[in-house]
Amino acid sequence: MPSDLKIYEFEGFRVEVDKRLLLHNGVSVPLTPKVFDTLLHLVQRPGYVVDKEELMRAIWPDTVVEENNLNQNISTLRRVLGQNQAEKRYIVTVPGKGYQFVGNIVSRDQSLRASTSEKSRATIAVLPFENLSADQEKEYLADGLTEETIVSLGQIDPNHLSVIGRTSVMVYKRTTKTLAEIGRELNASHVVESSLRAEGGRLRITSKLIRALDQVQIWSSSYDSEPVSMLAFQRELGSAIAEQIRLQLSPERMTALARRQTKNAEAYDLYLRGRYFWHQLTPPTTKRAIEHFTHATQLDPKYALAWSGIADTYASAPINGDAPSLDAWARAREGAARAIAAEPDLAEAQTSQGFVKFWFDWEWQAAEDAYRKAIVLDPNYPLSHRMLGIVLAHLGRHQEAKIEMRRAREIEPLLAVHQSLSAYLAFLEGDFDAAIQFARQAIVVAPDFWMGHFQLGQVYLQIGKAELALDSLNQSARLSGGNSKAFSLRGYLLAKLGRKDEALELISTLEALARERYVPPYAMALIYVGLEQLDLAFDWLDRAYEVRDVHMIFLPIDPKWDSLRADTRFIELLQRCAFTKS
Repeated sequence: MPSDLKIYEFEGFRVEVDKRLLLHNGVSVPLTPKVFDTLLHLVQRPGYVVDKEELMRAIWPDTVVEENNLNQNISTLRRVLGQNQAEKRYIVTVPGKGYQFVGNIVSRDQSLRASTSEKSRATIAVLPFENLSADQEKEYLADGLTEETIVSLGQIDPNHLSVIGRTSVMVYKRTTKTLAEIGRELNASHVVESSLRAEGGRLRITSKLIRALDQVQIWSSSYDSEPVSMLAFQRELGSAIAEQIRLQLSPERMTALARRQTKNAEAYDLYLRGRYFWHQLTPPTTKRAIEHFTHATQLDPKYALAWSGIADTYASAPINGDAPSLDAWARAREGAARAIAAEPDLAEAQTSQGFVKFWFDWEWQAAEDAYRKAIVLDPNYPLSHRMLGIVLAHLGRHQEAKIEMRRAREIEPLLAVHQSLSAYLAFLEGDFDAAIQFARQAIVVAPDFWMGHFQLGQVYLQIGKAELALDSLNQSARLSGGNSKAFSLRGYLLAKLGRKDEALELISTLEALARERYVPPYAMALIYVGLEQLDLAFDWLDRAYEVRDVHMIFLPIDPKWDSLRADTRFIELLQRCAFTKS
């Protein structure tokens, strides 16, 4: 039996068996457990033709599955490894038999001794709280407590304790996997397992701290509570875990946690409901999230987290859902200002301020300052790292940007938007191979997430692979729910390919759509640039400036606008937007 301490390396890829990790040039490549099992079985037998039935028995030992499941795993691996269907670089199909791994593999044993720095650092995964109540409507409370516990534990001792982000742990909701499996997949040393039961207006919460390696329970406790005392529960939980792992929860951080939440039980409940709907990222649920956040601020006008929720919801709406920028700007700015006024030393409030400064005010240095302050306040808040990476990339500071985005991926390894935006940063730097790799990773993590396909199409367009670009953009448009970015980039590409009638048809489609809802003028301008109808392109860019279209921030750095950079109209536009110093 191959050792669990083996490492397999081939052409920049590295498979770490004990951590169940695939890395490419040092960057973690997220794989679902069964896809990883498929890869591992093949690389452990290089040159050997593995029978399909043998492979399926190894991957699904206790389950009868169809062969299509295996075919999908193989297809995913080829995509992740950058192998085209016709290539025979890594995984070769042997007709009538099975699959063969033909890559040049170097294998070696890992050292059994962890370094002192590795031993002194713990990583915790807070599993989704299990709702044991008969009332399924309490799901929002279970999810909210999961998220708030993650934040609280993340502030214990950021130098020695990492906490896996919300999105990465939520995939284990109602899982049948063992804690050892979860620990390996998330590279977590400890797991927090909790449940709640609501009865007669009170909550009973049970939490356990378990060492992932051997599943030994090292601490447990139960709490009978009313919603108003949830903060006390989280503080007690954090202190207990710090004691068990021998970490220090400083008085300053305890004070910050005490100020974090409202003392109004109903407002807290509304905030948790708002977060629950916000994470679903659809127009109807976004509207409900705003309603709950707003109601929470009415009950507690100094509730900084609720104001921050309002700001973030409005700030992201124009880029994610084509909401009118001017309306969103005013509401996001008010939310961020109220959050800062209520609690300036809150990472979420500073991050909301960064959103406004970046997307709407176009003051990128101020945005950087806000995100850096947020990171000092809570080094485990992934959104501030992610957004700081984007700001730094727009400022041309690509190496710093990569560091911040890498940190965001470490906190939230299974969040597809982190892989997608890593592709965007690599695209801006001109590292197209890395951009393609990150975009493919995003698609592996979330095949139905439009942004991964969009970033892949954008890179293919830039390197001249027009048909692959068009395929990716068609996928993105189909999955995006009508987002203008996917449609406008398709139109731009069609124009560049000389398929002008199709590009003009897309313009007509957007014009018809604009009679029903807001369509960003930037989208029209981009297609007209592709058509080389520059007067019309500048007309639409002027309209975009007038309505403060958030997409204008791409003008200084997106290579699709390079053909206009010597045009005095373009230079003057950048100056009006304050994107240049002159």
